[in-house]
Order: sequence, then C-alpha cells, then structure tokens
Amino acid sequence: MNPRSFGFLGLFFLAAIFKSDAADLEPSKDAGPYVPSPQSVVADMLKVAEVGPSDFVIDLGSGDGRIVLTAAKVFGAQGFGVEIKDELVRKSNEAARNEGLADRVKFIKRDLFKTDISQATVLTMYLLPDTVNLLKDKFLAELKPGTRIISHDYPLTGWIPEKYVQMDLEDKVQISGVTTTLIYLYIVPAKVAGKWEAHMPPAISKQPATLSLKQQLTRVSGSVRLDGKDVPLEEVKLRGDKLSFRLSGRKGEFSGTVKGGAIDGMLDGKTPWNATLGG
Repeated sequence: MNPRSFGFLGLFFLAAIFKSDAADLEPSKDAGPYVPSPQSVVADMLKVAEVGPSDFVIDLGSGDGRIVLTAAKVFGAQGFGVEIKDELVRKSNEAARNEGLADRVKFIKRDLFKTDISQATVLTMYLLPDTVNLLKDKFLAELKPGTRIISHDYPLTGWIPEKYVQMDLEDKVQISGVTTTLIYLYIVPAKVAGKWEAHMPPAISKQPATLSLKQQLTRVSGSVRLDGKDVPLEEVKLRGDKLSFRLSGRKGEFSGTVKGGAIDGMLDGKTPWNATLGG
C-alpha cells in the first residue's frame, strides 16, 4: 500500500485494531525491562529487512517508538508499535505527531502476546530470549508467508536465519557491557507439508504425480511418485511462499509459488506445472 494513499481507510483500520479491553493491558508475561535498540543500529535493522514504502512494520516492545518512526520517516513505511508502558506510548505518539507521521504510524498500550500482528509485512523486536521463543508459535499462526522478522541480538531457536549480521557498536557497551550487536533476519515459511497431486510437464510425466513433502519450518524434503517409482527431491528450498527443487537424476529446476492449497510454477522458467494439496 502506498503511504500517500493511506488516507481515511487507513486511519479507520488503525483505530479499529487499537481498541483493547482491560484484559489486554495486563501483560500475560513480563517481557523484560525497557532497553532501546541504539539509534545507530535501527537503520541497519530496517535495511537488512529491505523495508520500503509498501511495507507495514510492527515493532513488539516499541519503547520510545524509534524503529517504527524511522521506518516511516526514512523508508516510507506504515506501521505501529506495541508497548506496555503508558509514558513511552504517550511520548511515541507525540513524536509521531511532531514529525508529521501520525497518519501512518501509531503506538498502543497492549500485551504483545495478545496483539493481532497479521497485518505485518515486517516485524521487529528487541526482546529477551525466552520471550522471543515464546512468540514462535504466534508468528507461524498469524504472519503471512514471506513476512520478514528482524530480531535484535537473540535468535529464534530452531529457525534458520535468511541473513545474519554481526557488528561492533560502542553504543551497546552501556546496554550489554560488550560492543557485539547481532541482527537476525527470518522469512516466515508457507505450509507445504503433505501429499500434493501434481501435474508435471509432459516430458516428466503425462499422468498426475504424487508430490510428498515433509517440513520442519524452512527445512523441506520429499519425493515425487512418477510411473510407480519414488524419485527423491534434491536442493529443496523454501523462502516464504517460494518453493524450488530438483528431481534426482534429472535435469531442470522446478520453482513455484505456494498459495494456500495450491502451487503454481515453472520448470526452468519455461514449462508450467502445478499441484493441489490432497484432502
């Protein structure tokens, strides 16, 4: 969505998602003390995520709002921040008004575990390790495939980062006692596990084939049954909703886009193929 076209509908949407009942204001878990990401690393976090004008950024534990404000002011994005401390929420919204960004960003007081994050195309956080990992199931349940997750300093256990950046910043000494700063980028994967009825290019098979996929987050393996024989998949890659693989002993790369229970793709970018998830 272009931020310039955000307008009334965007403001209506923001107003709707920021309504909360009293229960939302009591955190279900203490996410730890307020420790801001140094301003010197904020832009780097957003650059690693390749944030742009079409993005909606959600920052969990937004503090003084610096990440969402920078995403809007420097990178043209929209978004909101979630924070439990009244004073920080007030100051963040005041900063948004003062910088002329209040039509594109907002800050709310809410328990981050109870916040609807499904609108995000980019999600950022600087939270304690146990909090980060308690959020993993929420990320898989609510975030769309392809959503970029940026975690400052602490990884998502069991997830393979798409990108990992390590740098030394003097600003971190007063926070952690060391200069080391880590930035992890993750891409939310589509769900592909199961048996798919695949219609392959005629050169591969003129009959429907069975594509069997096993999945552990971004790790995918499997085989395709062709003419009564199981052919293993090789070089299987899943990045968001993009799946690619090769058939053992055969030339050519299959690539495709996963959309719910369907995959539409091409063999070597030339010949179409598709698959439908079985019941």
